[in-house]
Amino acid sequence: MKERLYLITLYDLYGNLLTDKQQTYFEEYYFNNLSLSEMSELYEVSRSAIGKSLKEIESKLNNYEDKLKIYNKLNKVNRLIKDDSLKTKIEDIFKD
Repeated sequence: MKERLYLITLYDLYGNLLTDKQQTYFEEYYFNNLSLSEMSELYEVSRSAIGKSLKEIESKLNNYEDKLKIYNKLNKVNRLIKDDSLKTKIEDIFKD
């Protein structure tokens, strides 16, 4: 569960860097809770192709974080900030 939330957070940060197809697969699997079988039927590709694509997407998201470290920086900022209004303002900066 923790890994799933981590990947979803990375997607929120870096999802726009993925292709439209990758974004669709990620959203179907992680947000809409479709199984690999359901996705393979929906998109008319093999179950293994969907699984391979999801692994590639996860790898890309992790690679972006390894290089840019935005998730890591946000966590550090969140630990330092006690004032919720200031915290919200800083989070808003990263959303743009």
